[in-house]
Amino acid sequence: SCFGDKSSCVENANTLNLTSSSSVRGLNSTHIGKTPLSSSRSGCRSHTPLMGYSVTSSSAVSAHSVASVIVAVVEGRGLARGEVGMASIDLKNPEMILSQFADNTTYAKVITKLKILTPLEIIMSNTACDAGNTTKLFSLVTEHFKNVTFTTVQRKYFNETKGLEYIEQLCASEFSTIFMEVQSKYYCLAAAAALLKYVEFIQNAVYAPKSLKVRFQGSEKTAMIDSSSAQNLELVINNRDSRNGHTLLGVLNYTKTPGGSRRLRSNILEPPVDAETINTRLDCVQELLQDEELFFGLQAVISKFLDTEQLLSVLVQIPKQDTVKTAESKITNLIYLKHTLELVEPLKAALRSCNTQLLKAYYSSLEDTRFGIILEKITSVINDDTRYTKGCLSMRTQKCYAVKPNISEFLDIARRTYTEIVDDIAGMITQLAEKYSLPMKTSFSSARGFFIQMNADCSTLPDGQLPAEFTKITKIKNTYSFTSADLIKMNERCQESLREIYHMTYLIVCKLLNEIYEHIHCLYKLSDIVSMLDMLLSFAHACTLSDYVRPEFTDTLAIKQGWHPNLEKIAMEKPVSNNTYLTEGNNFVIITGPNMSGKSTYLKQIALCQIMAQIGSYVPAEYCSFRIAEQIFTRIGMDDDIETNASTFMKEMKEITYIIQNANDKSLIIIDELGRGTSAEEGIGICYAACEYLLNLKAFTLFATHFLELCHIDALYPNVENYHFEVQHVRSNAGNKEKIAYSYTLSKGYTEEKNYGLKAAEVSSLPSSIILDAKEITNHIAKQILHRQKSTPEMMKQRAAYQLAMRLVQTARNSRLDPGSLRVYLKALKKKYEGSCPTAGKNDEQQ
Repeated sequence: SCFGDKSSCVENANTLNLTSSSSVRGLNSTHIGKTPLSSSRSGCRSHTPLMGYSVTSSSAVSAHSVASVIVAVVEGRGLARGEVGMASIDLKNPEMILSQFADNTTYAKVITKLKILTPLEIIMSNTACDAGNTTKLFSLVTEHFKNVTFTTVQRKYFNETKGLEYIEQLCASEFSTIFMEVQSKYYCLAAAAALLKYVEFIQNAVYAPKSLKVRFQGSEKTAMIDSSSAQNLELVINNRDSRNGHTLLGVLNYTKTPGGSRRLRSNILEPPVDAETINTRLDCVQELLQDEELFFGLQAVISKFLDTEQLLSVLVQIPKQDTVKTAESKITNLIYLKHTLELVEPLKAALRSCNTQLLKAYYSSLEDTRFGIILEKITSVINDDTRYTKGCLSMRTQKCYAVKPNISEFLDIARRTYTEIVDDIAGMITQLAEKYSLPMKTSFSSARGFFIQMNADCSTLPDGQLPAEFTKITKIKNTYSFTSADLIKMNERCQESLREIYHMTYLIVCKLLNEIYEHIHCLYKLSDIVSMLDMLLSFAHACTLSDYVRPEFTDTLAIKQGWHPNLEKIAMEKPVSNNTYLTEGNNFVIITGPNMSGKSTYLKQIALCQIMAQIGSYVPAEYCSFRIAEQIFTRIGMDDDIETNASTFMKEMKEITYIIQNANDKSLIIIDELGRGTSAEEGIGICYAACEYLLNLKAFTLFATHFLELCHIDALYPNVENYHFEVQHVRSNAGNKEKIAYSYTLSKGYTEEKNYGLKAAEVSSLPSSIILDAKEITNHIAKQILHRQKSTPEMMKQRAAYQLAMRLVQTARNSRLDPGSLRVYLKALKKKYEGSCPTAGKNDEQQ
């Protein structure tokens, strides 16, 4: 049940001057400018990926495995350099997304957006890669997307006037507000013009007028997670094995439709930053968890939906050539459309008694009369009992008898002929079975058509062989499959008859579709509702499997007994949980502890919990409050990168530079060791300087380090807190050796452990003579260079005053206490202040 026919790309080949990825990479190669498809097709896996993709799959796992997005990117020139326009269209979803934004010289936003889109092909202007004059954007994009096909199109196709014309012509009336948004955004309009021209060309089909959903997506309403952070945190791909489901997507993905799975993936990579949107989603998840009937009722209906977006995509395309395949696919699509529309009423029924704002809004959207109008128009032509079924023969029968009798006399005659041929085939096989006294039965496959199948042991056959008139014999165990010359002829007659039926049905279907087009926009709403409900059901499902809690949104990051969601799935038991507390007054946490004590896992856990909260999911903790993060940065790992000729240290520097250039007061920054790729003194210097820079921001920063000298920065900066992971020392009876037992528990202060690297080395099979030498040298160096900084009473007093001021500000902002309780709380604060700074109390009284 394919969705369309393979387009003949060769036709109209000279309409676009294309250059391929192969010619782009070697810019001095002789291929450049070569027209058109000889080279440009070489790198492309499939220009019509929707051909091999079946809408029948309700499995969401493979939904995003095949890339199907084509993106056009164009950059301003001269003074407008850095202003980037992008347009993307998914061949499985008839929605064009436009974006235009100003980017800095690292083009971080462009790269991040492209990584999220995972494109099949990227289109750029041929002027971007002129020999000897390649733009920086082009070089960066080709460097980051080595496995993506690049096609360059002549600059003249990037035409903003043409782009606006295309949008006016193709945009569905419901989304016409887009004109207001993009009228002056010339670069995204130019990208749209080139993209639509190119898609038309490779698909060999045009989009029906007023049928596309077009939306503008700035980069303002979502949090930015750069691609290396997404990789470090294993948001959608596991770093060890890409097929492994141990990722955040794997933890939350219980979606039932491909659309739901796509939406969940894009939300994880770009979480919303609007508190109202997030809380609305959380209200829905809460209702789904509290109302079991609603949860199971919705889940049952949602799981019956096919890939609505892909269905829409094919429905709104008008093929340039009518072939048997296009006819067959259009008939199939109409049956799918009928199946989808018949689910609107059950979905409404499931939502009828809901209470939350979003679910009520979805219910009222489904009251749209156009669903009924389209279904009525379809049922006036299509049989009521025609529906989507599994199995190619039953689906073929559904397509044959889709149109009601007496609508076309010729069609009725063709169908009678077809029935007679099928009956003749069955009769002929029965006769053959009687003639040879063999248990033959009729079978069907889409590749072979009708053929004969038989279960029989070789010894029961005369001379151990089938009669001579049977050909194309295959045998699997005791099952024989074969055909005969007469049966092949009958199959040909059957195919001929089918072609006639499909052609006549297609004409009726096309006429019907033309009447439906004006109402089709309600299906965009439907696919949006289905994918969102599917994602929210998935969140609720994930909550039922573990003790997650609803997050709150304040100006504080406070997690009580939180744990790593992925670790729980891997270990199949609840991991050790820990607390986290960051406020504007304590926005910088330094974490120390021995190797393998749990620092990296803890840091990743906080970032994952932040993302889960922002997409509207419950969070693995006993209680949690988050400050909405506009950007999430991570610097994790100790790898070098041969491809970009970056050593371990160079890679660290690039990553920290990126964070420093892009971080703002609303960022969440996770740094897991820094400066390890160079000498200790320089490493500490770089760490100290980077920390001092980040301390000037109000961003929440968690910094894990083995440089214990860094912990003393809290003497200078009162907004720094030190924490460490505890370990215990256990003496083993055998050999009286001391071992480290990891508790994975976070405590205040920095680690008192000495030489824990040496203890970790002892556990490995390093020779004992080397370890003894190492201990001796370490002790000698430690005596020479370890000078501890001590806090002076004056510093302690300043720190206590700072902490008190910050607590008071926080109380004024967020307190919900009644006056009596507030008085008690403030007295306790005063006591705490006096306790941490004994002289302060006396001085205050004197003043």
